[in-house]
Amino acid sequence: MRIALEVGSLLLLSTLSAPAQTATPATPACSKSEYKQLDFWVGEWVLSWPAAKAGDPENKAANSIRKELGDCVIEENFDGSTSGGLIGKSVSMYNSRTGKWHQTWVDNQGAYLELVGGWDGKEFRLWREGKNAKGQMVQQRMIFKNITPNAFDWSWEVSTNNGKTWQVQWPIHYERKKS
Repeated sequence: MRIALEVGSLLLLSTLSAPAQTATPATPACSKSEYKQLDFWVGEWVLSWPAAKAGDPENKAANSIRKELGDCVIEENFDGSTSGGLIGKSVSMYNSRTGKWHQTWVDNQGAYLELVGGWDGKEFRLWREGKNAKGQMVQQRMIFKNITPNAFDWSWEVSTNNGKTWQVQWPIHYERKKS
């Protein structure tokens, strides 16, 4: 009787520990091409932008971008501590329900921004409505442009006239960090 119980227990254990068999492998949740539209940004980057005053040195920063959570989320870690002290993070994700990208940005200066947008065939754009320092409603956007495998330009732009005209507030040039 004891041998029969032990054999039965072994059969039960081997059944429970055997891998489940599936007819077809599951497609990863974020494998469609829309989820790859921001992949050009993934990597280690050296950033530069003009000095605020003539004669001052050019500003520099580092940005580390990687895909997380099954390649569904793009995580940004911005370190501008050597040029003004801004340190921030963002998470970006394509939402298949809305057909748009969504980004949330937070930083060490108390900013919290939510942006929405996507690829327009030539540039990657994210935008939001917000208030400027005077309390006026403005439109804000970031644009990734002139994209090559090892460099691109990014700009933060503001419109005070409902998007009729835009002023570049912060132009940044990205260069892929050499290994």
